[in-house]
Amino acid sequence: MSHVHHVPHFAANGFDPIERAAQRRAGRKLGWFIHATVYLLVNLGLMGLSFSHGRHWSIYPAFFWGIGLLAHGMSVWLRPTRGALWHRMVQKEREALLRDQGKTQSDNASSSH
Repeated sequence: MSHVHHVPHFAANGFDPIERAAQRRAGRKLGWFIHATVYLLVNLGLMGLSFSHGRHWSIYPAFFWGIGLLAHGMSVWLRPTRGALWHRMVQKEREALLRDQGKTQSDNASSSH
C-alpha cells in the first residue's frame, strides 16, 4: 500500500511563505556562485593578459572586485535574521499604508456624492 502525501494547493501556486523564502535564499546563493564564477574567469583572463606582457596590473581589478565579491558573499551567507525591530517597523508601515488607503477611499467616496 503506497502512501500519497497531500501537498496544499497554495504551496504549488507559490503562496507558501516558507517556499517563497527558500526560493529567495536559493536565488541569492545561486547569484553569488554566478558572481564568483564570473570573477574567477574574468580575472584569470586579465592575469594571463597582464602577465604575458610582463606586467602585474591585473591584481588591482582582482583586489577591488574581490572586495565587492566579499561584500556580496557576506550579504548572502552571513545575513542576519530579521529581528523584532524590523518586524515592528514593518508592522508600523503596514498600518500607515492601510490608514492612508482608508483615507483615500473615504475621500473618493465623499467627493463622488
